[in-house]
Amino acid sequence: MERRFTQSATGAHAADAEPPGPLAHDIHWPGERHSAVGVASFLYAALLVMDAGFGELDATRGALWTGLGALAFVILLPTRICAGPGQLRVRGLLVERSVRTDSLVSVRWSDGVNQRMILRDTEGSQVEIDPTVLVRNPAMWRRLDTDTRTSIRRGTLLCGATSLRRLAKRIDREAAHTVFKVSGLQ
Repeated sequence: MERRFTQSATGAHAADAEPPGPLAHDIHWPGERHSAVGVASFLYAALLVMDAGFGELDATRGALWTGLGALAFVILLPTRICAGPGQLRVRGLLVERSVRTDSLVSVRWSDGVNQRMILRDTEGSQVEIDPTVLVRNPAMWRRLDTDTRTSIRRGTLLCGATSLRRLAKRIDREAAHTVFKVSGLQ
């Protein structure tokens, strides 16, 4: 008989352990990643073809166009967001950040051309997300809404409950609009 030992998720490894329960992912992320690859590839190919057509393509210019295509991909690649019980994770190209959504301290809005929602927890962790990700992903919004209600009950959420209610109204409006559109009642 063989014994198997598993390492428990306690101590230093508890932060690395996956939270129990289902994770809600951004269902539109794969398509947006595909678009970023397509646009960057098209830009790279167009620059190479144009340079070759003018007879000015050499190794230096090819490397420059490769760098420009890679830069376009990095800029266009959206962050990957997933929400699980008590946690929201945002993963960029090089960095992954997470915040405890069941112990939030503040939810702020960064207004401007690209509106962002900034979540900060009691441990000092902070993430920035685009609120339209929550509007487009009902499962992710339900997970975050449940956890923010826990933060409100615990008394840790000091700033941002009004903003969350405004976002909830927006999401409800979008959902109702979608239902009417699908059912033909619009």
